Amino acid sequence: MKRFLALTFMLFVGVSMSHAAEQKPNLVIFLADDAGWGDYGHSGNKAATTPNIDSIAEGGVSMDRFFVCPVCSPTRAEFLTGRYHPRGGVKGVSTGQERLDLSEKTVADAFKAAGYATGAFGKWHNGTQWPYHPMARGFDEYFGHSSGHWGEYVDAPLEENGRMIRTKGYIVDVCTNRAIGFIEKNKEKPFLCYIPFTTPHSPWSAPPKNWEEFKDKEITQRATAEDQEEVEETRCVHAMLANQDMNVGRVLAKLKDLKLSENTIVLYFSDNGPNTHRWTGGMKGKKSNTDEGGVRSVCYISWPGKLPQGHTVSYISGAIDLLPTLTSLAGVKRVGDKPLDGRDLSPLLKREKVEWVDRSIFSTWGGQVSVRTQTHRLDNAGHLYDMTADPGQTTPINDKEPMLATKLKEAVKAWRVEMFGSDSAPALKPKTQMQAQAQAQPNRPKGGGKKGGGNAVDPRPIPVGYREFPITMLPARDGDPRGEVRRSSNAPNCSYFVNWLSKEDSMVWLLDVHTTGTYEVTIDYTCPEADAGATVELSFNGNTHTGKVTPGWDPPLNTNQDTLPRPDGESQMKEFHSLNLGKMKLTEGLGPLTLRAVEIPGKSVMDVRRVTLTLVD
Repeated sequence: MKRFLALTFMLFVGVSMSHAAEQKPNLVIFLADDAGWGDYGHSGNKAATTPNIDSIAEGGVSMDRFFVCPVCSPTRAEFLTGRYHPRGGVKGVSTGQERLDLSEKTVADAFKAAGYATGAFGKWHNGTQWPYHPMARGFDEYFGHSSGHWGEYVDAPLEENGRMIRTKGYIVDVCTNRAIGFIEKNKEKPFLCYIPFTTPHSPWSAPPKNWEEFKDKEITQRATAEDQEEVEETRCVHAMLANQDMNVGRVLAKLKDLKLSENTIVLYFSDNGPNTHRWTGGMKGKKSNTDEGGVRSVCYISWPGKLPQGHTVSYISGAIDLLPTLTSLAGVKRVGDKPLDGRDLSPLLKREKVEWVDRSIFSTWGGQVSVRTQTHRLDNAGHLYDMTADPGQTTPINDKEPMLATKLKEAVKAWRVEMFGSDSAPALKPKTQMQAQAQAQPNRPKGGGKKGGGNAVDPRPIPVGYREFPITMLPARDGDPRGEVRRSSNAPNCSYFVNWLSKEDSMVWLLDVHTTGTYEVTIDYTCPEADAGATVELSFNGNTHTGKVTPGWDPPLNTNQDTLPRPDGESQMKEFHSLNLGKMKLTEGLGPLTLRAVEIPGKSVMDVRRVTLTLVD
């Protein structure tokens, strides 16, 4: 009997250990917005208060030379796909140019196919409408904002699985609350929880508690271009990051409380260099620039018991490496068969002996291209720098290493051809070409096609009419203002249409309606009470619908949210109400949806933040 009990116990232990070994790891992925490499305590910043973020590096691995893109949406696309963002059609950060082609498969697709619960909570920035929406790209649920930046950080209107709701509290706290709820809900099964924070992207809005800590703090470590640093903004960045760090700590504490820490891979990185001139350890460049300071990010990854603590990987790496690395660590099969640009870093993370082949990592934005090797960078002007001896890119060495300079110039030329079809910078197209390009596209695009530049509206049409996701939001940023209609700011992402004064004015969205049917139409609007009563017409391919702009609703601008004045080009926001315009028939096909006025009894028609179409029949 004793031998029998002993054998039974050993069998039970063996089965339990086998089950534990086969248990899939969870993933929590934090992504900062506009934080630079130098904004963290682990990087040596003495003003930073980031102990929770730093703890991920201290308890895991830091990728010391980790490169992202110069701006937001391209980095997100490269993280999601493991491929350079031009391959996936991401050419801009707004007006639809941020959309990731439908032919691309994401890291979330892979983990969902492997049985994971998947959720994203925060800033998406790779497409708003289905099937560009995150819930069509591998995520079971989504909460946050899909645009590039958000103009309200306190009590913000945010999207919850396709519907807008008004929230209460600071935006980072609110999105983290949702992420924690997702973790609690899925604690009994493997999950991927993606938390792309909104900060420290402007507007400069920090919680009062955090601003109080930093508003008078001495900033002793200054920007490489010190004369261009606005110290007040640097303090606000640190205050916003202190709040973000607190929220990282909340998630880590929840994992510990639920006894999930040991089997959870935690990743933290940022999407580009710092959005202002501030300390970067002497590097050149910031956000929107392809020099070292514009594209180097921290990248910390931990997995207790599986990855070493306090390990630093010195080989160059980048956002393109994250998909192959995470799927490899988790033992999850990748979905999709397009060639990857990234590499599996797991041998480096685990300190395994491996023969690591030299590589080059390319960075591009706005026609600029630079290339980084393990030891050198060739900048957009063709200047070669020794990044070991001269990390600040102060002295070109083309004359000392002409062969290497020539080799890298040829590599850039070949890369441009591969990405853009030409070895010169891609030309920009004005937004007024939208209809002409639409007419040149008689068939629906299959995830490709040329895109416009700058603030041009992307000629890829907006898909409408999917029964599995019947709501389609058409924000002002994705539309084309005509006549005297203007955006509320130069930055389209969180703008609205203003200056609608005459019958010649209009606003247009290029649609690809997939389902003929009846659609409920709502418009998020404001209108002075004295101007209420205008009659507006919505038309699409011969179908029209009219409605009255009533009642008047003219709220003040939200000028009480900002810690510091927001940058030029960003809209001051206000409370929009929804105007139900009734139901309209849309017929399957491609064409412009046009909103115009047919009667204007007052001085203006209305300001418009978005039109929403909901397939109801």
